[in-house]
Amino acid sequence: MAETRRQFDAQFREGAVRIVWETGKSIAQVALDLGINDGTLANWVRADRQARGEADGNQLSEDERAELCRLRRRMPSWRWSVTVLKRSVVLRVKEATGR
Repeated sequence: MAETRRQFDAQFREGAVRIVWETGKSIAQVALDLGINDGTLANWVRADRQARGEADGNQLSEDERAELCRLRRRMPSWRWSVTVLKRSVVLRVKEATGR
């Protein structure tokens, strides 16, 4: 016989996540109190964290990812500028010391 999956509306999900944030209880404890699987609640909390833009460990938000791509595109020109500046400093030092 097929197992039926329980469906939770958005209001219940938001309320469960709010309980985790506001009470400071662990996800497992809140899930036990509500009678739901702790993995399910953990998924809801993770999705809420991502929606808020909070990084999850090494994961970047969409804004951070876009900025990283923009900075990586500009990096070659910065490296070239640093190289030119280093060479100009070396030339000025040589002129100043007469070497």
